[in-house]
Amino acid sequence: MFTNTTILITGGTGSFGKKCVEMILQSCKPKRLIIFSRDELKQFEMAQRFSPEKHPCLRYFIGDVRDRERLYRAFRGVDYVIHAAALKQVPAAEYNPTECIRTNISGAENIVNAAADCGVKKVVALSTDKAVAPVNLYGATKLCSDKLFVAANAFTACETVYSVVRYGNVMGSRGSVIPFFIRQREEGGPLTITDMRMTRFWITLDQAVRMVLRSFEIAGGGEVLVPKIPSMKITDLAEAIAPGTPTVEVGIRPGEKLHETMITAEDSRHTIDIGDYYVIKPETYPYKGPQGQPVAEGFSYNSGDNDQWLTVPALRATLREQGFDVR
Repeated sequence: MFTNTTILITGGTGSFGKKCVEMILQSCKPKRLIIFSRDELKQFEMAQRFSPEKHPCLRYFIGDVRDRERLYRAFRGVDYVIHAAALKQVPAAEYNPTECIRTNISGAENIVNAAADCGVKKVVALSTDKAVAPVNLYGATKLCSDKLFVAANAFTACETVYSVVRYGNVMGSRGSVIPFFIRQREEGGPLTITDMRMTRFWITLDQAVRMVLRSFEIAGGGEVLVPKIPSMKITDLAEAIAPGTPTVEVGIRPGEKLHETMITAEDSRHTIDIGDYYVIKPETYPYKGPQGQPVAEGFSYNSGDNDQWLTVPALRATLREQGFDVR
C-alpha cells in the first residue's frame, strides 16, 4: 500500500525510524520517504547509510513536533504518517517534566491538527506499555497522547484516520538493558537487577516495525492495536547474556513497575481479539475497524501472567540474531 505514496516518520533518526526506513525501502517503492527529526547530526549520520543519491525518494527534514508551522510545511502532500517522536527516558522526564509534556502531548496535538488540515490519509502513533496505569510522567504523557489520537477521529471532522499501536520493550533500542548487562559482564560482574521478580514484554526491532506497518492495513480509526507478544523474566535475560555471572538486587527505581500491562481489566469491556492483535475500541463513537471476539470481562494483558514466554535458550538465540555478543 506504500508504493508510489509519500510517507513521513517523525523521530525518524531513532532506532525504530532507521529500521522502519530500511524495511520500507526493501519492500516497496514510495514516491517520497521523509525523515522528520530535530537532530542534524543524526540526520547526517543516517544519510551516510541511506543516501538520497542511492534512494532518490528519501528526504531529510529538520524540524520539531513542537513547531506547528514546521509540521504544516512537512505534511504537505503526505499520505501516511508514523509518529515515533517522543521524549522516552523516564528519569529525564521526571527531572524535566515541562519538556516531556511539550514534546509528547503538545507535539501529539500538533500532529493531529497538521494531518487533518494537510489531508493526510492515515496516522499511526506509537505508544508504550508505560501508558497503561502510568506511574511516571513519561507514561502519563503517552497516555494523554494516545487519548488525543483516539479522539481525533471524532473531533477533527476530516477524512484522516488516526490509530495507535502499543507494544512493549524493544530489544536493542536505545536505553535497552542489554548493553548495560553486557558491559557489567565484561567488567566481571555482578549484574545489577532492580527486582528478581521483574517481567517485561519483549520484541525485536524488526517485529515492532512489521507490527506498525501492518497496522496501516487493518486500522479503521480510533483503536489502540496491541500485538500479542511474549514476556521474559529479567533474571532469564541476565542468564542468557552472562551465564553464571553473579547478580545483585538493587531495588526498583522511581517510576518503575514490577510487571508491565498493555490492557487493563477496565479496558476489557471494549476490547476484542482479532487473532494476532487485541484491539481496544473507542468508547465514544462508532468503530469501523476489524471485528473480532470480545475478550472475557476482567481480562488484562500483563507481562507477569502472559501465556507466551521467552526461555533462556530462546532469548540467547534471539540476541545472537540481533547481533549481540552472548556466550
